[in-house]
Amino acid sequence: MNREDCFFLGKIVKKYSFKGELLAKLDTDEPNLYESLESVFVDLKGALIPFFIESSQLHKSELLRIKFEDVDTEEDADALMKCELYLPMDFLPELEDDKFYFHEIVGFTVEDKRFGTVGTITGVNDSTAQSLFEIDRDGTEILIPMNDEFISKVDKTNKIIHVETPEGLIDLYLEE
Repeated sequence: MNREDCFFLGKIVKKYSFKGELLAKLDTDEPNLYESLESVFVDLKGALIPFFIESSQLHKSELLRIKFEDVDTEEDADALMKCELYLPMDFLPELEDDKFYFHEIVGFTVEDKRFGTVGTITGVNDSTAQSLFEIDRDGTEILIPMNDEFISKVDKTNKIIHVETPEGLIDLYLEE
């Protein structure tokens, strides 16, 4: 399985028991959707390796307690510490209306109500307090906060995100 065909599910953050159980921090707003998985891909030294799940359950609502098949000791569990977990893209639930996954909108055009066509989304920066659209406008990067108040419509069919940004925000990036 290639990483491009998968989405990041979470990361193993600590051992739970001496029997090889692990706790994974899931990168989702709905961890209960992933409580009954049969398998996941574990990133081991850059390769995605399938691991079958013997049992799993939510732990303190935000962590997933996992027992993998053939991981039966603390030593086995140690080898998986801090490893990232991935699932194939088709495991992502369908989102409705104006909701979207970050990977889905790469390549979408951004249209601002006042400004017009801003450019093409090249990615999403989610390392800041508020996620940002990364937009390419003829070689110039423009960052627009992914704020519900700014996003007026997501047109998935035509791959356009309509925004209404505060006056002057886009111009800040274009002034020489």
